[in-house]
Amino acid sequence: MQSKLVGVLGGVGPMATVYFEQMVLELTEASCDQEHLNMLVYNHAAIPDRTAFLLGESKRSPLFDMAQDAQMLARAGCDFLVLPCNTAHFFHEHIQNAVSIPLLNIIEETVKVCAARGARRIGVLATAGTVVTDTYGLVSRRFGLESVYPDAATQKQVMAVIYDRIKAGKPVRAKEMAALYARMREDDCDAIVLGCTELSVAHRDLELQAAHPDVVDSLETLARRTIEYAGKKLRAG
Repeated sequence: MQSKLVGVLGGVGPMATVYFEQMVLELTEASCDQEHLNMLVYNHAAIPDRTAFLLGESKRSPLFDMAQDAQMLARAGCDFLVLPCNTAHFFHEHIQNAVSIPLLNIIEETVKVCAARGARRIGVLATAGTVVTDTYGLVSRRFGLESVYPDAATQKQVMAVIYDRIKAGKPVRAKEMAALYARMREDDCDAIVLGCTELSVAHRDLELQAAHPDVVDSLETLARRTIEYAGKKLRAG
């Protein structure tokens, strides 16, 4: 059976999109090129900043661009879409309504993973845009989970890591990430969600997963679900 064609609404941000593609490749059970997923990726980096709009710091909504991109990928023959950006999922319903093919929901899939692990209180590290819209909280409550966000000082540190380091192409130190995880554990969180795909980039580069098994990476979660939805198998191990 031929696998489904995946349309990737990328560029939000560009590096996270590249890492998403790499994760899909690495996590797919394949012994040759032809057994990998077919993906059509639009790395549209010029989409207006999602967080700035949601915080009222910019009047430029990203929705028009994302809806147009979704329609373009649908016309190109994609069977379903993915959007490797948590903050942009505030617009999930509107983008979904713009096309007739499914748009997977990174937040819903990540919360499902937390629930499957038996978590009840999840600490969400994300952009201020995701925090202010309570995107994770809205989904978590549907699954009987509680979402907890950092205090103001910690959230400022999260935003600095995302915007001043990762998006700016500057390195992040392992102890900075570990300190954020520790702060959420202090709030009695039994799972910590990387609710921004830029954080996923740093977490992966620093090889932190083995030392922090309670961390749930939203980008990896989306990659795994994409493989399954496309009709492929996950690599064992």
